[in-house]
Amino acid sequence: MLGDMSDYRAVNRANWNERAPAHAASPDYAFDRFAADPGYLSRVVRFDRPRLGDVTGLRTVHLQCHIGTDTISLYRLGARITGLDFSDASLAQARDLAARVHAEVEFVEADVYDAPDVLDAGTFDLVYTGIGALCWLPDIRRWAGVVSALLRPGGRLFLREGHPMLWALDDERRDGVLAVDYPYFERPEPLVWEEPGTYVQTEVTFAHTVTHNWNHGLGEVVTALLDAGLDLTMLQEHDSAPWNALPGLTVRDEAGEWRLADRPWRLAQTYTLQALRRG
Repeated sequence: MLGDMSDYRAVNRANWNERAPAHAASPDYAFDRFAADPGYLSRVVRFDRPRLGDVTGLRTVHLQCHIGTDTISLYRLGARITGLDFSDASLAQARDLAARVHAEVEFVEADVYDAPDVLDAGTFDLVYTGIGALCWLPDIRRWAGVVSALLRPGGRLFLREGHPMLWALDDERRDGVLAVDYPYFERPEPLVWEEPGTYVQTEVTFAHTVTHNWNHGLGEVVTALLDAGLDLTMLQEHDSAPWNALPGLTVRDEAGEWRLADRPWRLAQTYTLQALRRG
């Protein structure tokens, strides 16, 4: 349902703060694997390694880093990395994991729109954003401006995100029909969801169950970046996602990605995008 966006940060932060400890304890985020294996990488980073290339020595910021598993994975690949998130509870878990695995990662608490004000704007070689980040933001053009402000000339944005076509589907249908029921394009007002659970395995019962989300069409994302001074160098759509976005319709492969059991080529579930800052 549609709702007022005036308190979206507070509503979403309460949701993330409550879920952060449950996510850290869940096998899906694999904190124990990170601790046991110094070469272990998150599934999200592993999936995109062929596209990511060598990040050794790159000054990197991971926007909306949550509990830091992708951030620490980039550190393990050689990046000099800072993680930024607006949830203090998420960052507490990220810092604990970094200390546990001896990862030299700085974590900064701030809203993503404030990133240029709290970080060294114009100095980063790489801005990284992982799955499930952009849907929490009401204005994709403002986000693109943040990315541009953070990057040095020639610096790179690397983004893997849920596909706006996936976000537009009714994910509660169980008849096999892929029905478009939610906005594909960005709307001023948020979609307000009330969901008792979360996207990982956990037995925790949550009190903060409301979130405010927005979709952003693929053309809107690309155009926002172009207008903010970046040039697109890669855009790949994928028929899979690293979480079970459509329960009952998808199957999991050996790499941990989920795709439609029936004719997976019908739906792009995620995309990977890369762009370079002009200059």
